[in-house]
Amino acid sequence: MTTMTTRDPQDKARLKQLEKRLMSSPELAEILKEFATSSTDINDMVRSMIQTGINTALQAEMDAHLGYQAGDRTGKARHGTADNHRNGSYNKTVQSQYGPIDITVPRDRSGSFTPRMVPKGARRITDVDDLIISLYAAGTSLRDIQHHLATTLGVDLSHETISQITDQVLDEVLAWQHRDLEEFYPVIYLDALRIKIRDGARVVNKACYMAVGITMEGTRQILGLWIANNEGAAFWAQVCAELANRGVKDVFIVCCDGLKGFEQAVQATWPDAMVQTCVVHLIRTALQWVAAKDRSAVAAALKKIYTAATAEQALAFLDEFDASDMGLKYPQAVKAWRDAWERFIPFLQFPPQARKVVYTTNAIESMNAQLRKATRNRGQFPNDAAAVKALWLMICHIEDRQAEKTKKKAGRARAGTSRFVEGVRVTGWVAAINQLSAHYPDRFEPYL
Repeated sequence: MTTMTTRDPQDKARLKQLEKRLMSSPELAEILKEFATSSTDINDMVRSMIQTGINTALQAEMDAHLGYQAGDRTGKARHGTADNHRNGSYNKTVQSQYGPIDITVPRDRSGSFTPRMVPKGARRITDVDDLIISLYAAGTSLRDIQHHLATTLGVDLSHETISQITDQVLDEVLAWQHRDLEEFYPVIYLDALRIKIRDGARVVNKACYMAVGITMEGTRQILGLWIANNEGAAFWAQVCAELANRGVKDVFIVCCDGLKGFEQAVQATWPDAMVQTCVVHLIRTALQWVAAKDRSAVAAALKKIYTAATAEQALAFLDEFDASDMGLKYPQAVKAWRDAWERFIPFLQFPPQARKVVYTTNAIESMNAQLRKATRNRGQFPNDAAAVKALWLMICHIEDRQAEKTKKKAGRARAGTSRFVEGVRVTGWVAAINQLSAHYPDRFEPYL
């Protein structure tokens, strides 16, 4: 339903007066009292009131359109036209969050009347649409939404119709995916989660990558989502080219999980960019080979490597771990570090505060954990576009929910911390950007 807005102050004042008249109406009070003392279900009562209100408003719209009320012969003679007048009505049923509502839409002879209360062709009041999109954003499957609407609201919609309702956000998703970006990002993180997408007659596991950039001001931005069949250089070259076309001329550090061909793809677009293996991913990869009882000991040994002062010292700690009992017991953990060594050591060039920025990806990891939980509820997606739509809605839902938690915890909205990832300022960024610009003046001065 397209609601009528009252932006004019006089309209707002009139609306307030109408509300007061309704609240003080003895007839309305008597009707509500009768409802309250009867056995009528509260849902039925509200639906009946909405139905009456909509039908009354539709008649009022027709009155305003023609310039006179029904049965007013004097008004018709003064304001009416010879070629246009009331021409009956038609009945239709619209779905609402309180169940189906039967309405009577008036018609005029010329066909020029366009109702605003319930637009032509509308079969639902937007409260239902908003509820569907909200449930979809929270990770509820289409068929579960269908069941929920039928059992709680008495609204019977097919899952195809529900899918069409969620498609209302596709234009917004497309605009978000193609919006202009910053010219320079000191850091871009790439992380992925696996989702099931139907491909013809079979369901396959695909990777959905989320890129998060840090601006020169230290705020995070979610740059985009991409579905990948194969994680090769061709795919990443396409992603980098897309980001460049959207305005990203340069990146200082691209932090990822050791994807094949990524370094070549990045440097083909941004020749001066450093490609850094995410330390969190590297630790996780190594520990997956380790028994639970030994993980604390192995993690302590690995910490000495990534907190080393220099690359030479880090290599010495890795050799020490390799020769230790734990290293001999878990050679695959050592191999994970040796295989990624060349992509890990750029991290050791950075000053202490900058290391923390590159190393700490907790917000992105936590976001992806919540996205994984939501996608598990879905089971599978019919195609790539449906997956991107759903994930974008999930991100909006998670961000808004986190914003509400932050406001409640702080007692008020705090600038820079109202979101989970998007728009949040990185902790310790001022010290980090000062250290980076001092160590790499040629890279940062053009953008300061």
